[in-house]
Amino acid sequence: MYDCIIVGAGPAGGTSAYHLAKKGRSVLVLEKESLPRYKPCGGGVSPVIAEWFDFDFSPAISIKADTIRCTWKMGDPVEAELQTPEPVWMVRREVFDHFLIQQAQKQGAELRDNTEVTGIDFKTDHWQVNTANGPVAGRYLIAADGARGPMAKWLGFKERKRRLAGALEAEAQTNVENGNIAHFEFGMVKNGYLWSFPKADGYSIGVGTFIGGEPQDFRSILSEYGGLFGLDVKTCKQYGHALCLWNGNQKLHTQNAVLAGEAACVVDPFTAEGIRPSIFSGLVAAGAIDKALAGDKNALEDYSEAINEQWGSDMAWAQKLAGAFYRFPGIGYKVGVRRPSAVQIMGKILCGQLRYGDVAGRALKRLVPGFGG
Repeated sequence: MYDCIIVGAGPAGGTSAYHLAKKGRSVLVLEKESLPRYKPCGGGVSPVIAEWFDFDFSPAISIKADTIRCTWKMGDPVEAELQTPEPVWMVRREVFDHFLIQQAQKQGAELRDNTEVTGIDFKTDHWQVNTANGPVAGRYLIAADGARGPMAKWLGFKERKRRLAGALEAEAQTNVENGNIAHFEFGMVKNGYLWSFPKADGYSIGVGTFIGGEPQDFRSILSEYGGLFGLDVKTCKQYGHALCLWNGNQKLHTQNAVLAGEAACVVDPFTAEGIRPSIFSGLVAAGAIDKALAGDKNALEDYSEAINEQWGSDMAWAQKLAGAFYRFPGIGYKVGVRRPSAVQIMGKILCGQLRYGDVAGRALKRLVPGFGG
């Protein structure tokens, strides 16, 4: 009987496993893939996450991006070096996620990868988790199995508040000196943006839409954008994936179980940043499960409230900004991104130095009057 079974070895699952094991709890992580495993993701990580751990992430960082460059239809560039204490980390998820799980294993967490969960049953005071390799039992459960995982539905979360978004990503290997610039392109795709994030040995280049709208030909858009970097994206492996964007406060707990990471729909609705919010939810989930194991009957309910208050309140501002910016991106780029301070503010948000609530009010006042004109 484990104190906690965690389903999913991504950033949320790895974080929960590390912090629970560090508190002396018995933890089992179940992961359907064999680690390390590829995960399509731009791989931008806010360095603020370092404050939530007591080990050095350097081995898991591919490169650090200290400059942001924005374009409109591949022209009209705005570039700024970040004035933040630490640049944005760029990671490859197969390295980053595995590194995090390895830190949890050092604390005593057990990992069973290549182990798919086939169903769950609540048995009086604990969960039985059924896998292809037989059942396991845990007093508490953390569902951290991502945007498409079945755990939320099995736990009874039929209608989660989420905005489903889509992205297409390509991994480009290149020997060309790619520098330390994170690129954002706002004019080529409706209701979203394209990105090109540097890695030590290439780029993660992708396109995503975040507020719905009519279908678009992601492949041809991404191919055209790749030409800006001398890349033939058609020769790269391409991966389509869903995103679960935050779409309002909701209950994230049930009987002896919580949702964390993308299963909890914590992805930033403006930038589609997912790693930091997933890690944050994993951190808070670990604290809640630890308190529940110690006898706190309100611990899981407090988890839902903490995520809604500490993350959701700021995501409400991100959602308003996304609605304004992506519906009228030409105006948004002109009165927002083109401002000298805007890219610095964007960098500070990505690096965890600013919250949307600190700047969104002013930004919306600049954006909204343009809509009536």
